[in-house]
Amino acid sequence: MTFFAKILVANRGEIAWRVMRTAKAMGYHTVAVYSDADKDAPHVAFADEAVRIGPPPVGESYLSIDRVLDAARTSGADAIHPGYGFLSENETFAAACEKMGLVFIGPPPPAIAAMGNKAAAKRRMIDAGVACVPGYQGAGQTDANLESEARKIGFPVMVKAAAGGGGRGMRLVERDGDLLEALRTARTEAEGAFGSGELILEKAVVDARHVEIQVFADSHGNVIHLGERDCSVQRRHQKVIEEAPSPAVDEKLRDRMGNAAVAAAKAIGYRGAGTVEFLLGNDGAFYFLEMNTRLQVEHPVTEAVTGLDLVEWQLRVARGEALPLAQDQVHLTGHAIELRLYAEDPYAGFLPQMGRIEAWRAPTGAGVRTDHGMRDGLVISPFYDPMIAKLIAHGVTREQARVRLIQALRDTVVLGPTTNRHFLLRLLEHPDFAAGKATTAFLGTHSFAAPAVNEDHWRLAASLLWRHSAERYPAALRGWRNSNPEPTPIKLAVGTTERVLHVAPQDAVATRAPFHIDGNDIIVDLDGHAVRFEDRTYLPPASAAASGDGKVRAPMDGRIVSVMVDAGQKVVRGQTLIVLEAMKIQHQLKAALDATIESIDVREGQQVSNRAVLMTMASDD
Repeated sequence: MTFFAKILVANRGEIAWRVMRTAKAMGYHTVAVYSDADKDAPHVAFADEAVRIGPPPVGESYLSIDRVLDAARTSGADAIHPGYGFLSENETFAAACEKMGLVFIGPPPPAIAAMGNKAAAKRRMIDAGVACVPGYQGAGQTDANLESEARKIGFPVMVKAAAGGGGRGMRLVERDGDLLEALRTARTEAEGAFGSGELILEKAVVDARHVEIQVFADSHGNVIHLGERDCSVQRRHQKVIEEAPSPAVDEKLRDRMGNAAVAAAKAIGYRGAGTVEFLLGNDGAFYFLEMNTRLQVEHPVTEAVTGLDLVEWQLRVARGEALPLAQDQVHLTGHAIELRLYAEDPYAGFLPQMGRIEAWRAPTGAGVRTDHGMRDGLVISPFYDPMIAKLIAHGVTREQARVRLIQALRDTVVLGPTTNRHFLLRLLEHPDFAAGKATTAFLGTHSFAAPAVNEDHWRLAASLLWRHSAERYPAALRGWRNSNPEPTPIKLAVGTTERVLHVAPQDAVATRAPFHIDGNDIIVDLDGHAVRFEDRTYLPPASAAASGDGKVRAPMDGRIVSVMVDAGQKVVRGQTLIVLEAMKIQHQLKAALDATIESIDVREGQQVSNRAVLMTMASDD
């Protein structure tokens, strides 16, 4: 048996808080680490003690092995739980923990290394007899060689970072003519996120499902699986909704996929929690994608249907215990669905959003669980993934779980930055998802247009301002008379749309709609659609809209990866102008019209703030 008493969680946000809850329940002392951006975060307050590890950039804090190990030394921690992301799949970090005498609550470094590179992992799985997606995972990394191999595979193909995951460094290429740009952007994104620009190519399996198997192994030679999760609903190759069990997997297929996953884990001498990911074709054939050598974001759905605490299992395995159950003792009960609530604009290319969370209330209810690291006033910064929370619902049937999750999402209050909440409601209510038919092609084949701001929303915003802004609309200005009170004019704007609404006392009715007044703005959530209205009643007329001045502005804080055009160059609509990296994802800013570049105001490598002018164009029309 291995003894440890104080666990440092080398992570942040919801996963740090979630790991600490189980660790404390088992009697362990917990240590949080935090960057300057997270000093007031709930996981920091929840821990028994906390250690600052640096400024906000991840390379100077959560990704700094030296600073994390210094925090362990300073606090006297004798074990480290890495959570997910950051250093969780870094074999150098795991080895450094062991060298320092710390228990790394995860797999042994050689197992992490074996699966850390997708190319090497695929070669190993092929040798172990595990079916893999046809593709190329060789050493030849020139554009010319990769182009040649892609043509041999046949389009469409997936370009993937060999050293990474989470959708970063990944591109779907439909046509030969798009391959070079996909190789370039995937390579630079991979270099920035993982320190390696090595790429692999895979045949794109059309209309498949993304199904993964949760495995667990101990140091006594026992390896089992805990069933599957279906993670087919994805955007930017990142999961949005996950569920267990998969609507497409029956008992026989579960056994086949589970056995393949167990074989993969045994082939690398695995220990702890891991996930083997597969593509499942509509013909029942499945292909190995990768193995994540850590706890997954979506582990709560497995916990819901098995009744197990996977973090507790991780801690027990780390201290040398045998797995609590054998394979035939694992039983799945009911159905669970999880969604990821993000600060992002799903109707604008899923652009990450930043800003202060003005109001936060997690849902409650039968079968409902919320994993989060939020509180009122917390800021979604540009330095980290913009996930706000995970909502999980469990039910006797899939339909009961789905309905419970819809209600939980409706009961959630999150006001501040734009979120994907309204979009998630539409996904959960979509007939194809309700029928369990969603595949990885779901978001690509279904259109979800941005919702209009309807009349009720405008009138509700005006009414709430009138009712709750006495300093802005005192009685003397509200049209009060001895009889027949006159309506008060209130000028509101959403983007470039401006309206004047007239509010009378009888219009100002009480409402349960969540709202927040922030200076000249009011955020109003109506039926899951949160809209920020600007009160312009006492402001001078608005100046010309920036969108009409020919200036290309940054949609968020970020770093200029590359400038793709030159001053004086003519560009066509849809042409890539600039590649901006924000929140670990590269975003291509494209020309909105045929134009000539007049000036370029940024350089490669430069950090820019939201709405900063990047270049100026003159229309050719």
